[in-house]
Amino acid sequence: MGDRSEGRAGVQDVVLAMLAKEPAHGYELRSRMRSALGPLGEAMNAGQIYVTLTRLAKAGLVTSERADGLPDRPDRRVYELTPAGQQRVAGWLAEVSWPRPDLTEFHLKLVVAAAARLADPVALVDAQRREVLRRLRDTQRAALDRSLDAVAGLLLEGVVLRLRADLEWLEACERMWTGRRAGA
Repeated sequence: MGDRSEGRAGVQDVVLAMLAKEPAHGYELRSRMRSALGPLGEAMNAGQIYVTLTRLAKAGLVTSERADGLPDRPDRRVYELTPAGQQRVAGWLAEVSWPRPDLTEFHLKLVVAAAARLADPVALVDAQRREVLRRLRDTQRAALDRSLDAVAGLLLEGVVLRLRADLEWLEACERMWTGRRAGA
């Protein structure tokens, strides 16, 4: 499956999913990501997309070819998914582990899934909500254990609060994406 270290895998998966819609060059991908992230995208390192594309090419998940530039712009490399890249995107969209992905990665998953018509964002939110509810239920059961040390209980209380906040955010995501679907 290639390199799946936490931060790197998230960016790689987002870039792959953005390429699922159509082949693109690095500048286009960076622009799409910045647009999807709003003000949070301003801090994104310009070179990160190109480093990611190089890693994805080495892993056999994308291919590229040089495209002619315009008189005022140099030639560019246009990247597209390989079959292995398409499989990885499908796996990423189906992944429901929590708290990973982080909020930014999950937001981008919804954006690229909708833009490329890879999956229904509301269905992705629902799958994540089921996973968060399962974890919340398990954590609450563990917190009820009377033999639990008070310090460990405090940690479990923090996990419960985090999961409840995540559920609220997922509900906000569902409202927004349901509204977008209705307006489409």
